[in-house]
Amino acid sequence: MEALYIAVGLVVGAGAGIAAGYAILARSKKSKASIEAEKIVAESSAKAEKLVADSRGEASRLRDDAEKQIREERNELRQYENRLTKKEDMLDKRVDGVQQKEKLVDQKSKEFERKERELTDKEREVGRIVEEEKATLHRIAQLTKEEAVKLLLDKLEPELEKEKADLVRKRLESAKDSAESEARRVISMAIQRFAASHTADSVVTVVDLPNEEMKGRIIGREGRNIRAFERATGVDVIVDDTPGVIVLSAFDGVRREMARRSMEKLILDGRIHPTRIEEITEQTKREMEEHINNVGKEFLREQDILNVHPKLVTLLGRLKYRSSYGQNVLQHVREVAHLSSVMAAELRLDQRVARRCGIFHDIGKAVDQEFEGSHPVIGGELLKRFEEPKEVIDAAANHHNDPDANFVYTVLAAAADAISASRPGARSESLDRYIKRIQELENLAKSQPGVTGVYAIQAGREIRVLVDSDKISDNQAIVLARDIAKAIEEQMTYPGEIRVTVMRETRFVEYAR
Repeated sequence: MEALYIAVGLVVGAGAGIAAGYAILARSKKSKASIEAEKIVAESSAKAEKLVADSRGEASRLRDDAEKQIREERNELRQYENRLTKKEDMLDKRVDGVQQKEKLVDQKSKEFERKERELTDKEREVGRIVEEEKATLHRIAQLTKEEAVKLLLDKLEPELEKEKADLVRKRLESAKDSAESEARRVISMAIQRFAASHTADSVVTVVDLPNEEMKGRIIGREGRNIRAFERATGVDVIVDDTPGVIVLSAFDGVRREMARRSMEKLILDGRIHPTRIEEITEQTKREMEEHINNVGKEFLREQDILNVHPKLVTLLGRLKYRSSYGQNVLQHVREVAHLSSVMAAELRLDQRVARRCGIFHDIGKAVDQEFEGSHPVIGGELLKRFEEPKEVIDAAANHHNDPDANFVYTVLAAAADAISASRPGARSESLDRYIKRIQELENLAKSQPGVTGVYAIQAGREIRVLVDSDKISDNQAIVLARDIAKAIEEQMTYPGEIRVTVMRETRFVEYAR
């Protein structure tokens, strides 16, 4: 039992010791936890205080920024209000100015209406006075209105004629002072800068023969060879007594040149009969077409002209074998192109355009024997069909009709055409045509009223007109000279210029006995 008690006591003691140990251990842990908790609380407090301080600083900064922004916005609003106030003041001033102007306009309008009424009243009064004066004049002079008007016009007519003559004289002198000297300078400069031969083409071609026997072979049995040749070429073959030559005659230069080449080939070949003539003629015709085309190309290369329709190139080549009044047309075209270019340079115009106008101004002559109409009309239609520039078309269509010219290049082409055609030796003119032109010139001047005699001198370059001194005064003579010159310009075609001299003479004769 005692042992049991002892064991129980030991167990109880051990349990009490264990309990006491746990109590002591718990107390020790509690002390450590308290210390740790206090440390954590202290750190948390420090962090909280720091966060509060930072929040207060941020709040203070945000409050300052907000206050600054509010101040700036208030300043802007204040400035905007000031500007609005100034604009309102300006608008008020403008409104006041407009109102004052409206009042002034109203006043002037009323004043104008008043003056208009006064003017109307005065016009009525003047009209009434004029009518009264007319009635008084009619009553005093015993003249009707028509008689009075006629009397007044009769008195004013001499003065009007004098003023008209003075005006014509002043205008002519002014135009001559400015235009004539400049035109003379430009034209003389163009002429001096170009030199050309003064030979004229003929309508016949002479072919040399190796011997007289060749004439018989050309004629053939009963003339069959010569007839075949004329039929194939379209030219006349003249075989006469002139030794060593035959003559080919035709107005068409292309045909005449083709006939010359064919005849020379036949002479060299020696086989002259109708079949061979046709073969040689066809061969020469093809060669001639190629030659004409090459002539046109070479001419355009020489003149530095590009973008030309192939048909126009061929027509230009044909002009080499075309003559006008004995003047070779291609040479004439070369002269006109050069003169137009020089005059355009003097006037500071486009030289290329002027040269192109000069080259194509007579293109209608290449086909004028095949179509109806004058060569300017034909040339204008051709150039329009092949889409040449409008200046070139106008130069071709109107170079003989200056009043219808639409471009200055047309006038230049017309002037160059006249220079080339009228220079000495350039063209030949038949006697009948010359006499007819002189007669037309004299008849045109004689048709004017008051003319008693007309004399054409200097081969038609000047006409002298005699007038009746009782019918034509000095002032009227000035006007008459201008009217005759204008009529010549409108109704006649002539190279160069024609001088018109009107002579009025009064003679008083008395005899001493």
